[in-house]
Amino acid sequence: MRKPSGADPKKRKGLIIVNTGDGKGKSTAAFGLALRAAGNKMNVFIMQFMKGQWKAGERKAFEKLAPYIEFEAMGDGFTWDTNNIEQDKVTAREAFEVAKEKLLSGNYQMVIFGEINYVLDYQFFPEDEFLETLRNKPDMTHVVCTGRNASEKLIEMADLVTEMKMIKH
Repeated sequence: MRKPSGADPKKRKGLIIVNTGDGKGKSTAAFGLALRAAGNKMNVFIMQFMKGQWKAGERKAFEKLAPYIEFEAMGDGFTWDTNNIEQDKVTAREAFEVAKEKLLSGNYQMVIFGEINYVLDYQFFPEDEFLETLRNKPDMTHVVCTGRNASEKLIEMADLVTEMKMIKH
């Protein structure tokens, strides 16, 4: 006989999930969660903050999962390749405002902030503003944050944190 889990279904909530570390698979793990959510007819919004308009297989796959998954990439590319850090900050702010609006709308059961940890680590906008947005998310919405160098504040706030460790790349 199974023991009851002790979890009160009335106290269920959307989780804050962080995928960080120097290993590969942070975004891939988040996309796997998106796939599962879409399979359960949940609405998912994904914002990629750094990759810009690269041709990416995930973008093509997500198009086939509409209307459950909405995907947007607004980055200017990776910061270490930048020629204009001020423009990168503007673009990151614009992407955050779009993702924030989607999160707070209540229309999505999952919102993925792809590569947000880089944006926060580079101080493209105030981390406290991002954390305040997470505190105000709809109760049942899951949020996934990816990228290296997740801050201690974000890790502390999160319900689930996974660190991908590089062994051999």
